[in-house]
This record gives sequence, C-alpha cells and structure tokens, in this order.
Amino acid sequence: MKKTAAIILAAAMAMGLTACSGFTDEKPAATTTAGTAETTTGGTQTEAGAKGVVYGIYKAGDQTWFIDEGAAAQKAVEEKGDEFIYVDAKMNPEEYLKAIDNAIANKAKGIVTCIPDQTMSQAVVDKCKEAGIPIVSADDALQTDAGEKIAPWVGINAYVIGQANGQWLADYANKNNLAGDPECGLMILTMDTVSSCVPRAEGELDKFTEISPDFPKERIFKADHDGTTDKGNVAATSVITAHPEIKKWLVTGANEEGTVGAVRALESAGLDANAIAVGLGAYMAKDEWNNKGADGTCMKAAAYFSSDSVGAGSVNVLYDVISGKEVPMETAVDAVIVTPENYKEVMGKAAE
Repeated sequence: MKKTAAIILAAAMAMGLTACSGFTDEKPAATTTAGTAETTTGGTQTEAGAKGVVYGIYKAGDQTWFIDEGAAAQKAVEEKGDEFIYVDAKMNPEEYLKAIDNAIANKAKGIVTCIPDQTMSQAVVDKCKEAGIPIVSADDALQTDAGEKIAPWVGINAYVIGQANGQWLADYANKNNLAGDPECGLMILTMDTVSSCVPRAEGELDKFTEISPDFPKERIFKADHDGTTDKGNVAATSVITAHPEIKKWLVTGANEEGTVGAVRALESAGLDANAIAVGLGAYMAKDEWNNKGADGTCMKAAAYFSSDSVGAGSVNVLYDVISGKEVPMETAVDAVIVTPENYKEVMGKAAE
C-alpha cells in the first residue's frame, strides 16, 4: 500500500500536477483532468522568461495546510527565478480582495489562490483578466454559481478521498459489530458552504453506508462548520451533547481541522477512550501521533495527500499558462490512508 501511495503521487506529478479544495458536485472516478483551459485565462500573458513576482493568496494562511502549500509554491517559484509573496486573507473577503488588488497594482506575473468565498469568483477572474494577470486556483475552485470552473484548478480528488475514509470506518464498524451496538454513532464534520469539501463528506457517507449497510441511519449525524478547529469543536460538542445515548463515536470530516476539533470535543466529554476518528490530510493527525503516541489519541487514521503536490502543482500550471500552453481545467491528486503504524514511512519528511 505504501508503494502504491508513492506511485499515485508520483504519477499525479508526472501528469502535470500541473494538482481545502475545489471540485464540481459530481462524484468522479480517480481522474486527474477534466477539460482544458484556454491560454487566455489570465488575459494578456507575461513573458515566461521575464523576472517578476508571483502572489500566493490563501483564504486561511495561518492553517498548517496552507502554510505547507505556500512553502511548496514559494520553492517552485524561486526555482524559476521569480519572487513569491505569501498572503493570508484571514478568511475575510475584504482582505482577500485587497490582496488581489495589491497583486494587480504591483503588476504580478501571476497569482495562485484559494478564495474564501466562492461567490466572488467571477469578480476576481474578471479583475485579473482585465489586468492581464494569469490566475490559478488551488484547493477551492474559482467557479460560477453553477459550479463550472472559470480558471484552472489544482487540488485533491475529493470524492475518492472521502470514500477512502468511509471505507476505513465501515471496515472497522463491521469488524467490531458496531452496527448492532445502540451506543455507537457516526459523526461526519461537514463544510456544506465550500464546494471542494462537499464531495469529501459525500464520499465518506456513501462508502460507509455501502460497506456497512446495516448501520442504522438514525445513528448517523452531521455537524457542519467553517473549516476551523474551533468551529469544528463547537459543532461536534453540540451533536455529542444532543445525543447522550451515544457512548462510542466514529468520527470523520471534510478537513483535518474539523476532525481534530471533534477529537478535542470527545476528550472534553470524556468519550475519547471509546472513540475512533479518521482525519483528512494527516498534517494534524501526525502531530497527534508524534506528541501523544498511538494510544494517547482517538485519532487512529487519516487520508494523506500532499500539500507540497498541490502547492508546487498550482505553480506549475500557472507557469504553463504564462508560457501560453493549454492546461487542464482540473488537476487532482489522490490519497492513501495512514495510521500510527505506517505514517512515518508513507509520509516521509511530512511526518515530522
């Protein structure tokens, strides 16, 4: 399985990884591209050889995922001889638009970005097109209200990754006969306002109910949040408090932060000893295991995918656009489940 993970990630990069989060609402097979972007996506193109500045504008730049993604993007830009400016939009649409305007005013060579509010997508793409600055979305797509991408996108294969989490939990439930245990419940931390995250939760639920069809639907709960650990904690606490009959929780979510928030909620409620949580990203799960050991946390597994691949991949696509090449409108990477037993070998330096 470890070799398979390495092959999958290497193949994704070789295909132009060129690839929390942006997908259509479709439930795709493990595919890396869908459609082709015109080379005029960013308006008039900058000469690829001209030295310049690339902006990385991220919706939640203080989160581990975006910090790591931005570092990979910076490395890729600097290897091409340009400067990279990392901007944290603080989940604030006004801050985000100011950052876009600053990039335009400073005549950026290009922009890679994760937008905090996808309803602003068209306005952002129009601004960049008018200024002649190419833009590539990472994680959350720049898209129409109908979900059609309007700029090249690089991210994770959301539905398939969600399925991996759902299968791991379903296999655990079946092995331990939890469908017939009235004290066991499944909680999924959802992010229904973020297009990239909806398919993750859908994949988790669909695969879990497929593999464990006898698990009662009335013992499956959703807790919606905004993607932060704090709000994940609040959402999970509300569900836990509302259902005191559930003593054994199975938990997964649309991102790593939400799942960790639920882990903290279970610890506060004194229910973590009999809980099983599966993260999505593994960039916080590995901290749980590094700091607490396998037995010190109810986080027992996580779907691992590389923020480095997304960060560098978004830059690779951007430079292809700058060079006038046709690029895929979608570039996605898959994931592999890691546990305390194998995460160091599978994740390598990312496990530190």
